[in-house]
Amino acid sequence: MSLNQNLQNYLNTNNSTLDKYIISTFYKFLVLENYKELKIKFDKSLSKTNIKGTILLANEGINGTIAGSESDLKNFFLYLDKFSQFKDITPKFSSSNKNPFLRMKVRLKKEIVTIGIPEVSPSHQVGKYLNVKEWNELLNESDRMIIDTRNDYEVSIGTFKNSINPKIKSFRNFPNWVQKNLIDKKVSKKSKIGMFCTGGIRCEKSTSYLKQLGFENVFHLDGGILKYLENVKSDENEWKGECFVFDYRVSLNDSLEKGEYDMCYACRMPLSKENKKNKHYLKGQSCEYCYDQTTIKQKKRFNEREKQIKLSKVKNLKHLGPKD
Repeated sequence: MSLNQNLQNYLNTNNSTLDKYIISTFYKFLVLENYKELKIKFDKSLSKTNIKGTILLANEGINGTIAGSESDLKNFFLYLDKFSQFKDITPKFSSSNKNPFLRMKVRLKKEIVTIGIPEVSPSHQVGKYLNVKEWNELLNESDRMIIDTRNDYEVSIGTFKNSINPKIKSFRNFPNWVQKNLIDKKVSKKSKIGMFCTGGIRCEKSTSYLKQLGFENVFHLDGGILKYLENVKSDENEWKGECFVFDYRVSLNDSLEKGEYDMCYACRMPLSKENKKNKHYLKGQSCEYCYDQTTIKQKKRFNEREKQIKLSKVKNLKHLGPKD
């Protein structure tokens, strides 16, 4: 199914509840020898729209999160569908009453998601994709290991039951965790291991890494948490909490609507209503997790930034990025 057909299906299903902006995340691991040329073409096509977000291009594939009006996304997806290598991408969608991004950036990278090991190649080998039903079955098996491949602060606000939190600060730290907790502890290469992440890209690369290390029974949640929440029936939902996202919404609930969390803009930790009652919380400046981790100079800078944001709101301007 083409990107544009996926978008149309989403619109047909959710038309009555959609907000002004459609947010789409998508990726594909494939050998993109012409990725530098694609950047030039994408920049030209996107310049004709009001789409904002980020698209990463590398020799190993494409990874994007973008947002725009229904018509702008349709036009861009029609353009992407002209490239045969992108036709089988399955994007995930949600909507928002404002664009969560300030600019449109197409970037060239060494990896579309950084694990730091060049030999890992999901386009050559990867674990088995599991749909919602298969994933729930795996979750409820007794003899399995479920690993959350996201960063520790993401896991802190929601995850699947009985899953392992590696407590990593970035995905680049995942191989070190594997070495210490799977290789050094001589975990059987025949162990059944399932992995998941937000949109599927990190867990897919994780399975490729484990396959490279010789693990045989490796699985990952197809489309990640976002696709799971989009498709799972409410009475079969095994997800607990909210799902962290990397934009102003901070978190999404089971209905893929903006959740209850805000963010500390000093340390990027997600904050609940209870966290914001803590005496160390100062909006835009500090929270209980970082109040003693920043210098006086940094605190002054955060304070000035918060003043500028408030001033911009009063003047009905954006603090960063071009005006819509």
